[in-house]
Amino acid sequence: MFYPLTVNDFLDRAMTVYPDRVAVVDEPDQPAESWGEITYAELGRRARRQAATLDELGVPVGGRVAIVSQNSARMLASFFGVSGWGRVLVPVNVRLAVAESRYIIEHSGAEVMMVDPDLRHLVDLIECPHIFVLGEDDDKIWGSSAEPQSWDGDENATATINYTSGTTARPKGVQLTHRNLWLNATVFGWQASVSDRDVYLHTLPMFHANGWGHPFTATGMGATHVVIRQIDGAEILRRIERHGVTYLCAAPAVVASALDAAKDWDGEIPGRDTVRIIVAGAPPPTRTIERVREELGWEFIQIYGLTETSPLLTMSRMRAEWDELDPHQQAVNLGRAGAPAIGVRVMLDDSGEVLAQSNHNLASYWQNPEATEEAQAGNWFHTGDGGTFEDGYVTIADRKKDVIITGGENVSSIEVEDALMSHPSVKEVAVIGTPDEKWGELVTALVVLDPDEEPADQAALIAHCREHLAGYKCPKRIDFREELARTATGKLQKFKLREEFWKDTGRQIN
Repeated sequence: MFYPLTVNDFLDRAMTVYPDRVAVVDEPDQPAESWGEITYAELGRRARRQAATLDELGVPVGGRVAIVSQNSARMLASFFGVSGWGRVLVPVNVRLAVAESRYIIEHSGAEVMMVDPDLRHLVDLIECPHIFVLGEDDDKIWGSSAEPQSWDGDENATATINYTSGTTARPKGVQLTHRNLWLNATVFGWQASVSDRDVYLHTLPMFHANGWGHPFTATGMGATHVVIRQIDGAEILRRIERHGVTYLCAAPAVVASALDAAKDWDGEIPGRDTVRIIVAGAPPPTRTIERVREELGWEFIQIYGLTETSPLLTMSRMRAEWDELDPHQQAVNLGRAGAPAIGVRVMLDDSGEVLAQSNHNLASYWQNPEATEEAQAGNWFHTGDGGTFEDGYVTIADRKKDVIITGGENVSSIEVEDALMSHPSVKEVAVIGTPDEKWGELVTALVVLDPDEEPADQAALIAHCREHLAGYKCPKRIDFREELARTATGKLQKFKLREEFWKDTGRQIN
């Protein structure tokens, strides 16, 4: 017997086993009316109504539905109401500039766009056959009384397209299948010990690699989802205390915000000895890992992966063999990218690039066969990251692709360079990531000004970038140089440019 793996398996189980359990505690402070607390039975009903609405709109199986939203119960429901009946969800980063969002909507061929109330201006700036504002148009999205048309299920069908910044100026659409998402969610959940006793706090944006798969993982195990819309360290601690949160996923910037808030917290830190925090985006400094374990009393888990790998490739978690080590050495061990997850194979090529094989790897890049062939050459996914693979553990040492990870978000250096070069005062520019305690990496521009043009200062160049790029992509630091290191053929030598910033860290990423 063959039964296809689809994302609705997770919701179906929760509805069957935990129908009366609170599924979601929605964000109370949001521009739309909060859904409050809803059960798994109600979450399932809303997913079915959303699927029926898409039937009525004529969106076929395989049709794309975009959602541009902060974390919300509505977005969580859409992972099932859209993908669960054979359509393709396209989660869009809310921090993108209008032009970037427009490109994704157009490139994906989305027939429906749902937008956060705070992003209502997109309604007038982006064309799409069907546009809804979440909250305001709930009756149109979740108001159908019909039963959705059945879908037989195809585990190799695309479930989501997630756009990610790469080494080119245009983002690439990562096609993840139901099989990709199903296996990522189950393996991740197993290795992170997710159970029906868990309460999950959505500190990670759901649009970011589909919340690393935890909308599916937590649902399948009947865990309660606690939605948080805006990340604030003190509010994270309050939600953990109020709702009994037991685990969360976070980029290093979120870790830093929680540590900062703990300094002013009155009383016992919430979640001590009960919370585990799963961190990725860039490995935090060893001292940060030590502080999470000492000051917060939370278990620290490190993972490594990419949007293209759904994302789980490796995990670093405490193991019995390390119990007798001193806390500092334990933190050093936990700072590695981790050991391959079950079903993941890792190797290094001759250049030291990390390659991976797994059932989590993307099917392809949407309408980009050249990039797909390059990324999957030799039946291995080429991560673009350089490192070591010793004693069963991967350590990432350098980023071969020119991608900067700041606050857990990918930034294409080429895209930032293009924006800066459009300023008349800029003659040459190189954009690199430099180490930063809070953000992991800081978007830093090394600029050579054109002596024949009006000079520009740092503030003017950053303001210029903000006209073209999302705020998180804009340089936070600009250094002015007389010249930039190049090869004899004129190619920028970014490894030399990075050296002065990274020479004391022992690696080329933070």
